[in-house]
Amino acid sequence: MSATLPSHESEAIAVAAERRWTWIVGAIIAVLMLMMIVTGLHWASMPPSRVETVDVKTLHLRGEFVERNLGTAVEADGRVVVRLVAQQYSFEPQCIVVPADTPVTFRATATDAIHGFIIGRTNANTMVVPGFVATFTTSFGRTGEQLMPCHEYCGTGHEAMWARVQVLPQGEFMAKARPGERLSCVAR
Repeated sequence: MSATLPSHESEAIAVAAERRWTWIVGAIIAVLMLMMIVTGLHWASMPPSRVETVDVKTLHLRGEFVERNLGTAVEADGRVVVRLVAQQYSFEPQCIVVPADTPVTFRATATDAIHGFIIGRTNANTMVVPGFVATFTTSFGRTGEQLMPCHEYCGTGHEAMWARVQVLPQGEFMAKARPGERLSCVAR
């Protein structure tokens, strides 16, 4: 024989449990709303400090993203930097050469629409917005060739917008790198 509570006691326990859970869920929602408001106000008054802009009208004429400056370079301080431009429906350069097991900084911008790219089998993934410079650093653990497709829909030719990334052993890459010159698959 099991002991059962009278119906008015069962009802009181259920109401108390529901009330407790209502307060818990309400508190969680309030905390989340407060977090959204605080971060929204914070970012509106203090934009990210690493925002760099470029003039898309003069992008190819002067500055960091002129055609002769695109591709991979070993900078004077020893950093490996890749500069590229995304435009409907291609990346310039179409093929990038990078060393394995070395930090590589990507600097990219777009001329006409929002683009993006992801480099297969890596964590390299960014959006490229006209007028802004996207910067990130990654390294490649495996040598070989990887595809770099555009992953932001940019128009009717979007599906054909991709480039290649050739990852060379570090010694082979450094032997090909010349001070002041840009490497790409064509210029190897």
